[in-house]
Amino acid sequence: MSAPGVLSFTQQGWEQVLAKVKRALVYLDAACAESLHWGCGASRLLEAVGGPACHLREFEPAAVGGGAEQPKAVFVLSCLLKGRTVETLREIVGRSRFQYCVVVTAVSHAAHLTANHVPAAAAAELEGQPVFEQLEEKLCEWMGNMNYTAEVLHVPLWLAPVAPHLALTPAFASLFPLLPRDVHLLNRARPDKRRLGSLSEVDAAALPRELLLQIRCLVSGLSSLCEHLGVREECFAVGSLSRIIAADLASYAPAKNRRKTAAGRASVVFVDRTLDLTGAAGHHGDNLVEKIISVLPQLPGHTNDVMVNMVELTALQNEEKNQSMIAPGCLAQSSDTAAKALWEALLSTKHKEAVMEVRRHLVEAASRENLPIKMSMGRVTPGQLMSYIQLFKNNLKAIVNHCGLLQLGLATVQTLKHPQTAKWDNFLAFERLLLQSIGESTMSVVLNQLLPMIKPLNQRTKDDYSPEELLILLIYVYSVSGEFTVDKDLGEADEKVKEALARVFCEESELSPLLQKITGCDSSIKLTFHKSKIAVDELFASLRDIAGARNLMKQFKSVYVPGNHTHQASYKPLLKQVVEEIFNPERPDPVDIEHMSSGLTDLLKTGFSMFMKVSRPHPSDHPLLILFVVGGVTVSEAKMLKDLVPSLKPGTQVIVLSTRLLKPLNIPELLFATDRLHPDLGF
Repeated sequence: MSAPGVLSFTQQGWEQVLAKVKRALVYLDAACAESLHWGCGASRLLEAVGGPACHLREFEPAAVGGGAEQPKAVFVLSCLLKGRTVETLREIVGRSRFQYCVVVTAVSHAAHLTANHVPAAAAAELEGQPVFEQLEEKLCEWMGNMNYTAEVLHVPLWLAPVAPHLALTPAFASLFPLLPRDVHLLNRARPDKRRLGSLSEVDAAALPRELLLQIRCLVSGLSSLCEHLGVREECFAVGSLSRIIAADLASYAPAKNRRKTAAGRASVVFVDRTLDLTGAAGHHGDNLVEKIISVLPQLPGHTNDVMVNMVELTALQNEEKNQSMIAPGCLAQSSDTAAKALWEALLSTKHKEAVMEVRRHLVEAASRENLPIKMSMGRVTPGQLMSYIQLFKNNLKAIVNHCGLLQLGLATVQTLKHPQTAKWDNFLAFERLLLQSIGESTMSVVLNQLLPMIKPLNQRTKDDYSPEELLILLIYVYSVSGEFTVDKDLGEADEKVKEALARVFCEESELSPLLQKITGCDSSIKLTFHKSKIAVDELFASLRDIAGARNLMKQFKSVYVPGNHTHQASYKPLLKQVVEEIFNPERPDPVDIEHMSSGLTDLLKTGFSMFMKVSRPHPSDHPLLILFVVGGVTVSEAKMLKDLVPSLKPGTQVIVLSTRLLKPLNIPELLFATDRLHPDLGF
């Protein structure tokens, strides 16, 4: 195997599971299924299970149990074994005839002790793994015989490796940094304690227990990854939630022994997504994959993959009723080497080159299968790609040999033909116009430019913006502008936009799932103008928080670069600024990149450095940089980081981790319709 990385880490974890699953019924939850999907593919699991029948089931209360001919079960779960999860286990085991149960959890035993209120000092003294041992006894009880076998173990299956340089954390897809308005909610929940003045004062002790536990589960996974990579990590943070996560990893007790013996060194830098939502809501990423994940429907149960309509390769007519008969294709091609190579090329090239790369792969595959291909040069069109794909139709051997490539080819064609792809360019044009306006005019002028685009359903054409798309534009405007002065004109423009938006919400014939969450109404009939206006006022309070998100920064105060007589105004991603600062050849002490000390020695060093020459840890000190974006990352950002780091410091390896792969529509969902303080842990 090549040098340790996110892929080898995930595959090594799955090998431990595959060793347990022979002739078993396997129950997976959604996040572990997603890790399997990107890490080694469901086919590897089915091979390991063996037997003619499909023995994979979704882990849910209604899941079918096992009969007398299925005595063995393996449960692969991404979460803490507590509350709803244990109830579901009890229900499935209780209605089955199992004699042997294995439960695999992606969360370490140390995090289970925290969840069960065991103090750190007491946890350090404990022998064995009491939480897991107790559950093993319960499983035997539920199976109905204490002599049956039960096994509970921790395997860190928390990553979905999308590429060698990029991995996501499906179980933490809804983790999102806090906003200033969350400080008021925290104060309200702790009336007897000192009031928090701003996000900079929020520490772990101020957070709700559910969020703290979610962070601890994430830290347990990160520690396992560092162990696999053989590194002792220095932790850094940009932003308030990142600071809490970095501090928890730095002081994570179970990592102390591992760090003493680690041969390698790495810098782990956490960055809050909320400091720059411009890149996530914007459309300047010139990347085909970004468009594919934005326009094709999501693969059910997944946060990072899409459904590709495969009907074109069958004898069926491409009608809606037939699309559900044929299993969809997808982007993850973990067990197909040629398709994987194409996928990695698509991630790291611009749109135009990516489309040409798809054509090249299709032409080569058709030639290998001796299919009657007609070569054509020049611009690649969806029709041309489709003509190559249709050569494979009715040729089962050729389809099987190149199934992964055909899925990526069809994903490309369906994206290029999709009406939303044409709209992508409209967004881009408007964003460029906004960038010029922001430098030359006040916020009230910018909002007045937006006003005529807010149209109710009966006045909209296919080129106009839906309510969700208007929210994306507003997030872009407020994030790129940063802090602005409030005057009478702004107050008036603000009110006009809010009123127009509230009316648009009211006049929708059907409320989308996002609008239902935002307005608290499950149907448009129940949505009055009054309710709509209250919801819109809330939205604008969050938008103002986004505009002020960088207020606490001293150095990274802006992502906006004003124009001059030679250059137009532009957007400079915060992640780019952070990486350039890390590898600044002058090596100044980072101002906004905080180092989190891991104990007394580090604190003493920091203390001595005030009056002695002691070098403080710097994020550019080590040959490996792990950048963790809390709240999601786009394909373009991951590509930019992968290219930028080695250009600034050759020989440095970079791994980008994030909670999810972002498309513009995820941002209103995470910002306006997610309970950031109280994640649902199932208990």
